[in-house]
Amino acid sequence: MSDSESDTGDQAGSIEHYDGPIENAWKMKLPEFKPEDNPHGLLEESSFSCLFPKYREKYIKECWALVVKALGTHHVKADLDLILGNMTVRTTRKTWDPYIILKSRDLIKLLSRSVPFEQAVKVLDDEIGCDIIKVKNLVRNKEKFVKRRSRLIGPNGCTLKSLELLTNCYVLVQGATVSAIGPYKGLQCVRKVVEETMKNIHPIYNIKALMIKRELMKDENLREENWERFLPRFQSKNTSKRIKPKVVKKKKEYTPFPPPLQESKIDKQLASGEYFLTDEQKRSKKRQEQVAKEKRDAIVQKERREQDFVAPEETNRRASKTDSANSQLDVKSLKGKIAKANKRVAKS
Repeated sequence: MSDSESDTGDQAGSIEHYDGPIENAWKMKLPEFKPEDNPHGLLEESSFSCLFPKYREKYIKECWALVVKALGTHHVKADLDLILGNMTVRTTRKTWDPYIILKSRDLIKLLSRSVPFEQAVKVLDDEIGCDIIKVKNLVRNKEKFVKRRSRLIGPNGCTLKSLELLTNCYVLVQGATVSAIGPYKGLQCVRKVVEETMKNIHPIYNIKALMIKRELMKDENLREENWERFLPRFQSKNTSKRIKPKVVKKKKEYTPFPPPLQESKIDKQLASGEYFLTDEQKRSKKRQEQVAKEKRDAIVQKERREQDFVAPEETNRRASKTDSANSQLDVKSLKGKIAKANKRVAKS
């Protein structure tokens, strides 16, 4: 038996054997990959490069010694080029883990996306992964994009913090991307919440669903049942308050015949006889019309100015008072009062 066959046999013996189909693959325990599993190392050198923005240069320069130290434990070499603004990671002859180069690539990507080193270095662990979600292309309108991105963060970052607590992930919203670091199950939840938020679904619905799922997981009776009846359902509603349109257009009666053709300019000139006039006659006619228009405008202007000098109609105040007094006087009541007064005089 060759050395390679013995190595694969030892590795296969360390993996637990499962009889039958596996219902939940998340509960599988994967064996740890050790240097003894790949004693010959890698055959080819692999490398990845990543550019970083100018404003991250100071921070990356300060923490680069820690990055080199963290990658050195896995025998991965890291180079920093401040002139080109480039970070590079490459495998060495001592590198025994073939997947660590992809983890190193994710590390430098997260550093370029403004993730602090303390959080980005967690990607090197086996059970921890990262997900960089590009949210810029999910919304076309820039104003809507900014509004939905701030909705994802929440007031004072409370929405983002609650999402981190429920998924056990570190989430950072920076520019047009959302970076998440944590267990793979939590990364699925973070991606779902972020994408639905950009589709105008409020993140509070998904956060409530995650809270309910966490409580249902504690109950042994409900752990294996369907949870659809407990989860909140989102229904999109039309929030427009205006029922009727602002301008109501009335439809014309249907007629099978096409509308009549409008007269052209030449047809109008033929009907009025202007078409047969010479250029001199046309100019004189236009001049006469202009003079007539000026006369009409002058008359209108004169009448408007003379209105200010017209005295208002005077009303006779005394006559108006007597008329109003006569109209208000009741003759029958006055006769009755006089008769009563005469009777009193006769008795006395």
